[in-house]
Amino acid sequence: METDCDTLLFIAKAKIVFWDFDGVIKDSVNVKTAAFEKLFEPYGYEVSKKVVCHHEANGGVSRFDKIPLYLSWAGEEVTDELVEIFCNRFSRLVIRSVIESPWVPGVFEYLEDNFHKQYFVLLTATPQKEIEEILISLEIGHFFREVFGAPFKKVDKIKKVLRMQNITPDQVLMIGDSETDFLAAESNGVPFLLRRTSLNGSLQDRHIGISVRDFTIK
Repeated sequence: METDCDTLLFIAKAKIVFWDFDGVIKDSVNVKTAAFEKLFEPYGYEVSKKVVCHHEANGGVSRFDKIPLYLSWAGEEVTDELVEIFCNRFSRLVIRSVIESPWVPGVFEYLEDNFHKQYFVLLTATPQKEIEEILISLEIGHFFREVFGAPFKKVDKIKKVLRMQNITPDQVLMIGDSETDFLAAESNGVPFLLRRTSLNGSLQDRHIGISVRDFTIK
């Protein structure tokens, strides 16, 4: 289903909206794919290809979980120090590219028009410090009442916000583009709106609720 006025009204009915970032607010999923590929390219084509395939299939999973796994595939002894080195390299590769990546059409306008009417919460696998830096650079931090990055788990933060705000799941909406987003919503009984991309075809096939390509009115 393409976004139309009815779908925007569906979003507007939610008292609390949980937003993913990469692939939902910024069209930046490919930026991170390219960064993982570059990071593990020195280990050979087979390793870098395996890394890219896993990343694309697990878009909502934190790099803190992915990088130790990828290092093991590369034959490295996985230590906290090495994981930190690779996380820092990854961060340097992606921050500027994420900031400069295009907005998902219509999302900035929706956030700007509605942040004072609805309770917006940002949930992302991007590290907390990094997403805060990105939000400052984009000047959109004020759109969100709460911002949760890695190492926080999306499923846990949805549960906590529901409890703290004393609100039932049917009054809430999660907007995401990954399996992690979908499962976080499902585990909390929260309605899920899928943003369709070229990377989540299998989720599109399974998701029976509303899905959108962008947030513009057709």
